[in-house]
Amino acid sequence: MTTPAPRDDISPAPSAATGSQPAAAPKGLMPRLLHMLARSLARRGFDGITRYGNALGALLWHCLPGRRRLAIRAIAEHLGVPQQEATRIARESFAHNARSFLEVLLVGQFGFEETGNRLIIDNPEQLRRLAEGDRPVVATTAHLGAWEFMSSLMGQWHLDRPRMVVVRRNSNDTLNDFIFAMRGARGLQVVDHRNAVFTVLKGLKRSGCVGFLVDHNCRRDEATFLPFLGETAAVNMGPALLAVRAEAEVWPAFILREGGRYRLYIDEPLDTTTLDGDRNEKVEAVARYYTEAVERAVRAHPEQWFWMHKRWKTRPKHDD
Repeated sequence: MTTPAPRDDISPAPSAATGSQPAAAPKGLMPRLLHMLARSLARRGFDGITRYGNALGALLWHCLPGRRRLAIRAIAEHLGVPQQEATRIARESFAHNARSFLEVLLVGQFGFEETGNRLIIDNPEQLRRLAEGDRPVVATTAHLGAWEFMSSLMGQWHLDRPRMVVVRRNSNDTLNDFIFAMRGARGLQVVDHRNAVFTVLKGLKRSGCVGFLVDHNCRRDEATFLPFLGETAAVNMGPALLAVRAEAEVWPAFILREGGRYRLYIDEPLDTTTLDGDRNEKVEAVARYYTEAVERAVRAHPEQWFWMHKRWKTRPKHDD
């Protein structure tokens, strides 16, 4: 695997595909203030971001009673744990979620050069298989652990092939542009989900790697309904459909926190060319596959998942 040298800044990297230069300094007061704040916080490093994240999580715990109750109730119902245990898990999840929010500032400082130091590779053989493969890859993950750092690793992956992540656009253009720039700090192309199909298929046809977050609620017209943590949930079928159309391999992967270190876990891949049935059956099989992978990871590390989200909000038509 070829990886670039460590970077000390958090500005976007040059595009591997086009050779373009990093974006110019942001224009306007708010963008400049955001980048100044980002640089200031990033200089605190990993330990500093952990402290700030824990403090922010404690603040959110006290300031968002509705989300606090939602998280506690969801944990108690879907994990079957007593109220006291559900409260403990929920409180820890607020701290982990806040750390995730701030870790986007460190995407440019984290990568495979941290292996053996800050980054632990849970299953090196799986990583080797992925690195040596020449198939298109749909990488799926969740809002679990240090998920923002998946952008760091994917940005270093196969520099001769397209590497992109599909994300939902923030309604605030200034904040959206800032987040896109942070996530692209190691060369990853960040794609708006509203315009993703053509771009993603083109990248996959060139044996590229495309990442998706697959654990959030979605609209009914985007969903297939599958079991998740003991209750039917709306699962976004977009990543599954694109994987089937491109005849890609589907690789679930997660970055989990262990104290001050991060563990990369890569699950067994699913080869979409081995699936039976028509296209709809194949799409559902892929969506079920990555949803079950997320469930296993959440059950193993419940305190690191985004429980304050209304995961089961969208219901099947027969529930109306």
